[in-house]
Amino acid sequence: MERAKWIESTLQRALQPQHLVVEDESALHAGHAGAASGGGHFRALIVSDAFRGLDRIARQRAVYAALGDAMRTTIHALALRTLTPDEWAAQEADSR
Repeated sequence: MERAKWIESTLQRALQPQHLVVEDESALHAGHAGAASGGGHFRALIVSDAFRGLDRIARQRAVYAALGDAMRTTIHALALRTLTPDEWAAQEADSR
């Protein structure tokens, strides 16, 4: 399974997000040490009730825990944007 799809399905199961976008940015990092060793660069937007009451670091730890060993092997870098549904709705309203 493609790594981005695997990340998406794993986060879907673990965090049951209302909104999830996973992007593979590995091609942008060609020649980087992490790319040379096979690790990919990814970006994820995750909107989930699971983040309610958690600070930014705790949210990231929850994502890393869900992805397990992949964070040390096939994922070299993961840029995260983690929001609750309320935070997402407020940002959407602000952008209108």
